[in-house]
This record gives sequence, structure tokens and C-alpha cells, in this order.
Amino acid sequence: MSQNTAPPRPHKSSTSEAWASGGTLFAGVLMLVTGVMDIFQGIAGIAEDDVYTRVGDYVFKFDLTTWGWIHLILGIVVAIAGFGILKGAEWGRVAGISLASLNLIAQFLFLPYQPWWALFSMAISVFVIWALATDDAYGTGDRV
Repeated sequence: MSQNTAPPRPHKSSTSEAWASGGTLFAGVLMLVTGVMDIFQGIAGIAEDDVYTRVGDYVFKFDLTTWGWIHLILGIVVAIAGFGILKGAEWGRVAGISLASLNLIAQFLFLPYQPWWALFSMAISVFVIWALATDDAYGTGDRV
């Protein structure tokens, strides 16, 4: 009796795939750090309105205390999602993409108060979205 079992196909590894896989780990760490930094940014906005000064006039005029609460809540949730990514949870990946997108928008709206930090945080969010959207470390796509 012949058993028809084919040997497992070897996984073709490429440099870009390995980089993207490492990118997911790095994205999780970046989300944890960004979440903690957003928490500190929120506490600074809530505690003392004199920490930030408006650079120019802007359409979105929120009170700095309001911005503080937005950053505090967003920072807590982003840090939790970053922890989920590091644990390999599928919900962490989905939440990470969603929250990085939300952080991108929030930092864009916060540009008049901290332009350089907002631009830096926006760039981190774009990297996080890319890393989580392209990596297959969670086994959701087909590998050849």
C-alpha cells in the first residue's frame, strides 16, 4: 500500500519578507512607546495649559485640556494594542492598524501645538500601518 504524502514545500524566504516580519515586532514596540509618549503628552496637556503654545491659527480649535484627554485615552489604547501585537494576537494587529490610523489623524490635528513631534509621530504611524498590513507573521496569507 502506497502512502501519497508529499514532502512539505520549503518556504521561500526573501529579504523583504524577513524585513516585514521584523517590522511587525518593531511596530509593536513603536506602538507601546508611542502610547506611553501620548499618555505623557496627554498628562502635560491636562495638568498645565502653558506647556504647549499655538504656532499658528488652525481650523480645529480645541482647548488644550481637551487635547490632553484625547491624547491620554488614545495613548492608553495604543499601548494596549502594542502589547497585543507583541503577544501575537490577531486583534492586536487589526487594532494596531486602526489605532495607528486614528493616531495619524489626531497628530495631524495637533500640528499647531507641537509640529515636529506631530510629524514624527505621523511618520511612525505610517510605518506601523505598513508593517502590520504587509507582514504575514500571523499566518493569515498564503505562503509559497
